Amino acid sequence: MRVAVVGATGVVGETILQVLAERRVPATQVAALGSRDRASAARYNGRALDVRVTTAESLAEADVVFFASNEDASEKFAGQIAERGGIVIDNSAAFRMIDGVPLIVPEINAHALQAGQRIFPVANCTAIVISMALAPIRDAAGLRSVHAATYQATSGAGRAGLDEWLTAESALVRGENEPVPQAFAAQIARNVVPQIGSFDGAGFSGEERKIASETRKILDAPDLHVMATSVRVPVRSAHAAALFVQTERPTTVADLQRAFARAKGVVFHPHGIVTPRDVEGTDDIHVARLRADDSDMTRFAVWVVGDQLRKGAATNGVQILELLLAKGFLAS
Repeated sequence: MRVAVVGATGVVGETILQVLAERRVPATQVAALGSRDRASAARYNGRALDVRVTTAESLAEADVVFFASNEDASEKFAGQIAERGGIVIDNSAAFRMIDGVPLIVPEINAHALQAGQRIFPVANCTAIVISMALAPIRDAAGLRSVHAATYQATSGAGRAGLDEWLTAESALVRGENEPVPQAFAAQIARNVVPQIGSFDGAGFSGEERKIASETRKILDAPDLHVMATSVRVPVRSAHAAALFVQTERPTTVADLQRAFARAKGVVFHPHGIVTPRDVEGTDDIHVARLRADDSDMTRFAVWVVGDQLRKGAATNGVQILELLLAKGFLAS
């Protein structure tokens, strides 16, 4: 099985290469692709890889292609790859909301993966983190509505976002002027920015709309009420969310605790807190501060944290590949 990673020098592409090696995915060849040729610019399994420019010819050598770049590359090449029988695992938003294209989070909806499918979008990172916490609640008591306040790491804006935060923080430490923000709507160092993406006519940001629509699709709950406020925070790579949930049926904190304890890929903390720094570089989603509205046993609040570069992007994509292999839909 020959694998290619488009956008291999970006933060998601780098993490895909890292996770492929960590999980020992049986690849006979791993190629690093990008917008231009660069010698020894990527790393896989302890060795340097030359990055080659992304073309139809360089992609033709791969059985599986991970896209970790912008939507333009996915839209240009994904169809060609699928038509020749290749597999596309795409971290852009290009195909996420197309009818008939599954939005797979293996712990939640592995059953949605069927033979013959060739294009697999990786969902919005925040929607993945949130859905991993919502699925156990849905299974235990149903879901009627979800309100979310998300606190999203700078890595969600790619390497440019990470660099902008670190550069601005360094300037403040030295007593210098911060650079003009480019990746974010306002200065991110020592600040929080309540805008991720452009606002629409109703005042919702692009990120808030993605969280709502993609969470419904992942959970197979098209009528679920989901409303989010998304905030960028000066954190490296782990997103957090405060979720306020109404269930369809009355339940208890004890019942939900048991549901979280059973959930694959979820670490439940019955006491204390968990922070983004605690979970950076890990694949599990962490749930803490579960509590109930005393007046109504259908209303609960919970705190959720997960690394957006890993489970929110790279690891989820690699898990989709592992699922294809396990189902026998792709030869190793």
